[in-house]
Amino acid sequence: MRLRLPEERPTEPPTGYKIAHPVLSQDGTRAGFTGVSLGGALPYGVLADASCVYGLRHRAPNRRCDCGFHCVHDRAAAEALLCTAEHRTAVLLDVTVLGRYLRFELGFRYARQRVRTATVGACSCGTVAAALADAGWGRPGWRALAPSCAGCLRGRTAVSLAGFARLAGEGLRVVARPAAAPVPVPGDPGLPEELGVPELAAEAALLQARLDWFQSQLARLGQGGPDAGPQVG
Repeated sequence: MRLRLPEERPTEPPTGYKIAHPVLSQDGTRAGFTGVSLGGALPYGVLADASCVYGLRHRAPNRRCDCGFHCVHDRAAAEALLCTAEHRTAVLLDVTVLGRYLRFELGFRYARQRVRTATVGACSCGTVAAALADAGWGRPGWRALAPSCAGCLRGRTAVSLAGFARLAGEGLRVVARPAAAPVPVPGDPGLPEELGVPELAAEAALLQARLDWFQSQLARLGQGGPDAGPQVG
């Protein structure tokens, strides 16, 4: 006998978290998201219905298929996915689960969703993002975007965070994650947070000494070092 969980009838739609890549349409008039795994080839809007990525005609989600939108219950679990190299430029989405859904230990697989908030990470230089700029890849008709500060745009196609929210519509909020404080490496004392004039002078002298040493080595190699050929008198 197969046991089945009781059917849920929540008074309010469940909520969850997921990550996705922001995308901008080729003509620059629409904005949306594309997933990071199953179904990543199909960009979706703020309010969207899921369909079977395998082209089957059943409704999503189906118990015998992997189709449907996916999210997790815990925000920290979704943020942990942003640590991987391929997901560093993705954004964190706060979503409302709509329609039919299947509950799992870590989250939901469901038929319809509304993205309420998109939290954008820092620029690759570490500065708080001011825009979403062309990431250098995309899907047919869609450019993938990555967080960028104003100084790193360098002429790329870009849209401000407010502009992305306006193009996406449906009341989407797009916010930038504050800059994180540097994490100290265990066993590495680093430099003191506040240095006085004597300490700064000592650091400058050390750097100058190292520079002088490198210059002397370059000069020695240029004049004829161990690998130099025989000298003609």
